[in-house]
Amino acid sequence: MTTDESDRRRDAPTIAVTGAAGYIGSQVVSLLRKEHPDWEIVALDNFYLGTVREIGDVSVQHIDIRNRDRLETALNGADIVLHLAAISGVEDCEANADLAYEVNVQGTTNVAWFCRKTGAGLVFPFSMAVLGDPETLPITVDMPRDPFNWYGRTKLLGEHIIEDMAEGAFPAHLYLKSNLYGEHEIGDETVSKGTVINFFVNRVFSDEPLTVYEPGTQSRNYVHVKDVSRAYIRSTEAMLDQLEAGETGVSKYEVASDEDPSVIAVAELVREIAVEDAGIETEVALVDNPRSDETLVSDFKVDTTKARTELGWTTEHSVEESVRELIRQKGR
Repeated sequence: MTTDESDRRRDAPTIAVTGAAGYIGSQVVSLLRKEHPDWEIVALDNFYLGTVREIGDVSVQHIDIRNRDRLETALNGADIVLHLAAISGVEDCEANADLAYEVNVQGTTNVAWFCRKTGAGLVFPFSMAVLGDPETLPITVDMPRDPFNWYGRTKLLGEHIIEDMAEGAFPAHLYLKSNLYGEHEIGDETVSKGTVINFFVNRVFSDEPLTVYEPGTQSRNYVHVKDVSRAYIRSTEAMLDQLEAGETGVSKYEVASDEDPSVIAVAELVREIAVEDAGIETEVALVDNPRSDETLVSDFKVDTTKARTELGWTTEHSVEESVRELIRQKGR
């Protein structure tokens, strides 16, 4: 790399975001533009689920990561790729298994191959779904992998692909990411997703009870979408230094919070806040669990020390505060 190229990368790098129209990706692009207005941002999505087309002055290009030629043309000149494009969720991956393989495995291979050829850095989330039932607590990135479902398996394959390709070629940050919740605004559009907490809040404003799959004591770790999005910004900043130093290989981080209540405890919290802040009475109902492929552990503590110390990342949102805010907004 020439001195001019090194100076450009340090002062005005080009950051590409796949899945930029989605739940996390659109917030990541928005934060990048806010915190680093001089950086060049390339936003890509195939609009499978994401609907955001403009994020401030950034237009989201229609690119499918399965098309390697078009992908590499769009990524040309990128210093770092934040790879968020995926078929996410257990149900979608089970119902569309071929698509999940093509996007989550072949598409991720295309992104990693671009990074291997160009030396661009890569940030990729591989999800708690790769673990299955945690064997010990607290949960860390070093735990054995034993996914229960096809979603977790595709993410595990993505993890292995990037590990193999990054060695000696480019730096990569991989996230063991927990369950998301919350909403954010992009222009006039509210961007959300039907995650557990969001589902319960939306149920408050319907005639339906807050349904909890049996036994209800199963625990999950919950982290706000805005907190997760800031992790990508911190990784990008750290990775620019790694690129400058010529570092390669994978670093893995736990991106989670310190909140891991049971599902029924979350439902009860939503029910209580609905009464207090919106005057709405709703019921919590335990129902038969249709899933045979999910962890039912009653404790889901995650050790996030590495992300906090190495990336300077912290969480700023709590479940109770966020539920209260969502219910107040929707009850206006």
